[in-house]
Amino acid sequence: MAGVSQATVSLVLNGSRGAKLSDATRKRVHEAARELGYNLIRRGARTVPEDRSNIVFIADEITTDPWMALAFEGVRDKAYEYGINVSLAVSHGDEETEQMIVNQMSRLPLLGMIYGTILTRRVELSSAFDGQHTVLLNCYNADRSLPSVVPGDVLGGRTATDHLIKAGYKRIALINGQSGVEATRDRLKGYRQALSSHDIPFDGDLVKPGNWEPLSGYEHTHALMDLDMPPDAIFCANDLMALGCFDALKERGLRIPEDIAVIGFDNREISESTHPPLSTLVLPQYEMGEIAFELLLDNANGRQSGPAQIKVECPLIERASVRAARPVLEQEAELL
Repeated sequence: MAGVSQATVSLVLNGSRGAKLSDATRKRVHEAARELGYNLIRRGARTVPEDRSNIVFIADEITTDPWMALAFEGVRDKAYEYGINVSLAVSHGDEETEQMIVNQMSRLPLLGMIYGTILTRRVELSSAFDGQHTVLLNCYNADRSLPSVVPGDVLGGRTATDHLIKAGYKRIALINGQSGVEATRDRLKGYRQALSSHDIPFDGDLVKPGNWEPLSGYEHTHALMDLDMPPDAIFCANDLMALGCFDALKERGLRIPEDIAVIGFDNREISESTHPPLSTLVLPQYEMGEIAFELLLDNANGRQSGPAQIKVECPLIERASVRAARPVLEQEAELL
């Protein structure tokens, strides 16, 4: 009814102060709740059992990219509101290390565990997690028996492509991520959905397999611009490849966005400092961390009806690397 996701409703109704939501969105959710008769008081206050004052956050990696650090901050900041301590452990995906971490940390009075991965993927948890309240963050297990929080990459890919189409671009290329990675697959799916919804035929020549690194963005941009019909816009599946794309376009003397538009994905800090600043989508790891905490707390209060996967939107950040197409003049419209 509010026109937002389950994740956004959860953040609004649970009063998450750190969530990047507009006042209009918060108002719309509260109005929909009132209209539906969803009484927040009747839900009962959520409390933390005295014997569950700790959370263990286990990440497979923490230094190769900022994503798990951001997710941890989301969990920690929300947990602190309830007086809960959050401990961080890094396993590098090693089963024996995870077994040791769980065995040691399970001696604490635990609210539960959060298991996060640097890449969105399927995981198989070891038997060490049996009997522990566990929420998966940026990953999921095969039978979906555990609650999980993942980014909405399909919608993100569609949003990025749709933004370029609405700005007037028709021949849109995609420099995608590493083969075999779920974000790569899902962002391509969203790209194709956007083209289809606007009756733009898919052209395989416009899709290049990158590897998330700037060099692949650089090399594939040159290949795209060498086509007989080069693109008028390029969607890079992450911001690092967009940096390489920028370099290649500038080598060719092309202006961004006057000659060609570029959009990225992830909203890394450097995306604000490019020339021009890069339009991109947010990878919502902080919000995902907040929601993972909410799922653990719901479980402790007997409110989690069963396993669920929550997909969190990747908001669009509009900057100067994309601009609207030149408006059609009145005289031109009459000729058309």
